[in-house]
Amino acid sequence: MTVTASSASRAAEILSRPVALNGLTVPNRIAMAPMTRMFSPGGVPGEDVRSYYARRAAAGVGLIVTEGTYVGHESAGQSDRVPRFHGEEQLAGWAQVAEAVHAAGGTIVPQLWHIGMVRKQGDPPFADAPAVGPSGIRVDGTEGGGKAMTRSDLDEVVGAFTEAAAAAERIGFDGVELHGAHGYLLDQFLWAGTNRRTDAYGGDPVARTKFAAEIVAAVRETVSPDFPVIFRYSQWKQEAYDARLAESPEGLAAILAPLAEAGVDAFHASTRRYWLPEFEGSDLNLAGWTKKLTGRPTITVGSVGLDGDFLRAFAGEGAGIGSIDNLLDRLERDEFDMVAVGRALLQDPEWATKVLAGRFDELKPYDAAALKTLN
Repeated sequence: MTVTASSASRAAEILSRPVALNGLTVPNRIAMAPMTRMFSPGGVPGEDVRSYYARRAAAGVGLIVTEGTYVGHESAGQSDRVPRFHGEEQLAGWAQVAEAVHAAGGTIVPQLWHIGMVRKQGDPPFADAPAVGPSGIRVDGTEGGGKAMTRSDLDEVVGAFTEAAAAAERIGFDGVELHGAHGYLLDQFLWAGTNRRTDAYGGDPVARTKFAAEIVAAVRETVSPDFPVIFRYSQWKQEAYDARLAESPEGLAAILAPLAEAGVDAFHASTRRYWLPEFEGSDLNLAGWTKKLTGRPTITVGSVGLDGDFLRAFAGEGAGIGSIDNLLDRLERDEFDMVAVGRALLQDPEWATKVLAGRFDELKPYDAAALKTLN
């Protein structure tokens, strides 16, 4: 794909525009998507983590969404190398990350995460505690090795998210993102495939949204009114790429409306290919439908920048894209408000500054094999 001089200039101008997320003004339209790294032994982000995020902020990323961070619940996650967002040493490390990103001119929010029932049959327990989920069912449909959450479990998880959000504001972050995507705990409640409860937290789409909405409301009440609360969600799951929360705009509205009413300031709509329409009869993608249905700002994500020009046209899925102008047209007509970039920013930490300056010819081609040596 060739990016013309006029397209490069247009990209630089449109993507450089500031955007408001509640009380936060993000200096441009480029976000860094959350990507799990497992580089925090003991759950503590160190100097390498500070450098990793600050480097990309200094190179023009407007909003950094950190890798997923475990909230303070016994079953939130199992890896000793995934960062925690609780504990004195862990939060001290994160405070230094936020300070470094601000010094570099960027803004940053932590992604708060509880993985829920994602283990496959035979996997060891998380942190010596049973995995928990809405119905004790994994995303792959298997049972065992975990339990359906009780009222006490629900309250504990709400408290864990609330405490993490309060800590984020206290140590200097610019907002929070709640991870409700990809088959993890909040998404397991949203999706009928894993939520088979017969109480107030299961059943129709509105009932399945109740738990996530309670977390949003508790977080919203705890943090300052102008402190942004972002909610990331997806149709697909890690083990079920064809899964869907909703088959129609009406079904999606039933899920999103309670979240927006509870206090979500912006939605981060995760797709695998941002340019694909979400429902028949419209070119709108998932972020576009989300903004249309809720009126909230949205962030789109999905295969942006993977070929070093701007996006990669996957065989059979990129037809009609042709150039960067497709994405810019969508931004200009307010289909969504920001563009999140993932692996391309791993490959080339200066990706944003090059794009914002129209220097597309300097972008490094994406190379998956080389990523294990990059930081």
